Amino acid sequence: MPLVNPHGGGDLFPLLLEGRPLAEERARAATLPQVPVTSREKGDIIMLGIGGFTPLEGFMSRADWEGVCDGMRLANGLFWPIPITLSVDPSTADRARIGEDIALVDPDSGEFLATMKVTEKYAIDKMHECATVFKTTDRQHPGVRMVMEQADVNLAGPIKVLSMGGFPEKYGALFMTPAQTRALFTSLGWSKIAAFQTRNPMHRSHEYLAKVAIEVCDGVLVHSLLGALKPGDIPAEVRTRAISALAERYFVEGTVVQAGYPLDMRYGGPREALLHALFRQNYGCSHQIVGRDHAGVGSYYGPFDAHHIFDHLPKGALETQPLKLDLTFWCYQCGGMASGRTCPHGDADRLQVSGTQLRKWLAAGADVPVEFSRPEVLAILREYYAGLDA
Repeated sequence: MPLVNPHGGGDLFPLLLEGRPLAEERARAATLPQVPVTSREKGDIIMLGIGGFTPLEGFMSRADWEGVCDGMRLANGLFWPIPITLSVDPSTADRARIGEDIALVDPDSGEFLATMKVTEKYAIDKMHECATVFKTTDRQHPGVRMVMEQADVNLAGPIKVLSMGGFPEKYGALFMTPAQTRALFTSLGWSKIAAFQTRNPMHRSHEYLAKVAIEVCDGVLVHSLLGALKPGDIPAEVRTRAISALAERYFVEGTVVQAGYPLDMRYGGPREALLHALFRQNYGCSHQIVGRDHAGVGSYYGPFDAHHIFDHLPKGALETQPLKLDLTFWCYQCGGMASGRTCPHGDADRLQVSGTQLRKWLAAGADVPVEFSRPEVLAILREYYAGLDA
């Protein structure tokens, strides 16, 4: 069976230039007005470059922004759940003339990330975006805070991507483009692939979810976020080492592929679950594991809101389908990992397994129950936390 189609039904649409066109556009970028971008915008540029956001051609117009906020559709009718926008301050907007090009610059390295033809300048109602996308306007929500702190004018237009932002150099083979994962899945003979989204090391609950997916799929793509996180989250380099140790010792060889992608977390809960499924479709995944509080933060979303939102999508909105899995835990009566659908026992017999609790125990140097995490994973995480105290 073939892999799922890229989103929109066509081919992958990467915007990253190569060869002579890349060299020429980089030289031209040095002559253009330079606009530094945020960390979130940098991740979006790279995803546009590698085809992760197929079929977008660049940053969204006002009509696209409105359609995505209010109905999860671009102006052309294509499903899209979260705005992909570029914002600048008013003085920069004044210098960016309609119909002319600008260079988008990495604020940390000064590298040219892309060039962009400015087709529109518009202001948005930030509170409206937050209320529709995040279902809250509370500034304590990190996604809301990100939107409320962004500059006041959005620039729209197609882009030509000039760089992958240092991700291949930093992460090596872990950083894979959609074309690369698709080629790998094909070489493995896989057509039914479940994506497992993570911004945490995998504990026993995550292991259980991935193994359930392997029971019904050819394999699992453990897809780690490599962009910016909130304070207290564990860095990608540590997470991926821990995941590798788990996969090598506790999974059947040839059932797990680990890769990373360059986005920052938006902590958008249900809407971000849809965005995850959309770009996993571009990576070639037929399914996405959706567990408890997918892409959530704090108590802003119900534990299964990300399950329910898939039930309300129009037919054909996504080819990638959710694998909806219940809350999982260690049950002392069952003698192993279980879920609310398989375990008849009460809370007194259950050890709830969560990344938040694991981070708290490790940060405090406390003992972690063996039912919570594999010893090989804990050894890597304890080494990381010990380094923080050194």
